[in-house]
Amino acid sequence: MRRLSRKKAANLVKELDAFPKVPESYVETTASGGTVSLIAFSAMALLAFFEFFVYRETWMKYDYEVDKDFSSKLRINIDITVAMKCQFVGADVLDLAETMVASDGLQYEPVVFELSPQQRLWHRTLLLIQNRLREEHALQDVLFKSVLKGAPTALPPRAIPHPRGHAHLAALVSHDTYNFSHRIDHLSFGEEIPGIINPLDGTEKICLDHNQMFQYFITIVPTKLQTHKISAETHQYSVTERERVINHAAGSHGVSGIFMKYDISSLMVTVTEQHMPLWQFLVRLCGIIGGIFSTTGMLHGLVSFLVDVVCCRFKLGVYKPKEVRLQKIPFLSDFSADNPRVHKIQQNKRPSKAV
Repeated sequence: MRRLSRKKAANLVKELDAFPKVPESYVETTASGGTVSLIAFSAMALLAFFEFFVYRETWMKYDYEVDKDFSSKLRINIDITVAMKCQFVGADVLDLAETMVASDGLQYEPVVFELSPQQRLWHRTLLLIQNRLREEHALQDVLFKSVLKGAPTALPPRAIPHPRGHAHLAALVSHDTYNFSHRIDHLSFGEEIPGIINPLDGTEKICLDHNQMFQYFITIVPTKLQTHKISAETHQYSVTERERVINHAAGSHGVSGIFMKYDISSLMVTVTEQHMPLWQFLVRLCGIIGGIFSTTGMLHGLVSFLVDVVCCRFKLGVYKPKEVRLQKIPFLSDFSADNPRVHKIQQNKRPSKAV
């Protein structure tokens, strides 16, 4: 009974076979079919090769949400070279009420403003990278609306501590000593991430006049970065530059110096590095193979049908009519007694012996 039940189950499974096997004696191979198969296999291998490179690549996903952090303090990382003596240069951070927020924490080091040939080569390379980044990966500052106003960071002449306000040594220093030509080697906000090039890195400005003002209007966007190698909370920013010569006689008022005014966006960006999962890669691979098989099969069948129609219509190829040669059929008159072949047959015939 068990054997019978197993045989019934096996027969049932065979009946459910959706891929019946065709005997080889019923299959006919053609040169056109072999050519199409060769093209199909080549296309499959090529597309599968490219799909593997797509599977290896990663991409960045951007999510936007409201920044709910109002208590943390913003860290400013700046490395700037000014073509003035250290005793004439000062830096401080002010809020919108012109109240000093921070003035310490900076280190002044005497350096040479002019770059060596090797440093100049590196600086030019950095500027080329910056130009490419601005063309391809510009920050979408159109989407960001600033709500919280930040404080301007200034590099005017050195500040003087004053209990009732904020003053600088501008009136005590000759304007001929002013030279606010500068080079921003690095400017970032928040946690420093190695390998990231910021928009103002490598910016160099040369003064055309002693009394000149440089202004940088910066929009800072809080950013959470999550990749396979690093996870950090930092800030990216976009910047608008402006510079003008201070000439009170011509109506251009102001204070000579380098001013950076930054606004903090109310939106926070979460940047996540994503990778194609393995199951999706396998599904896409199966789609490539099955799609090429089906497409080439239908195209080959359609082309073969059209060729058969044309050949049949114009009597070409296998449809070309063949010449038929008719052989002479012997009639009864050919076996008459006057025919020498018949006499010869009769002479060769021997009488049978009687028993």
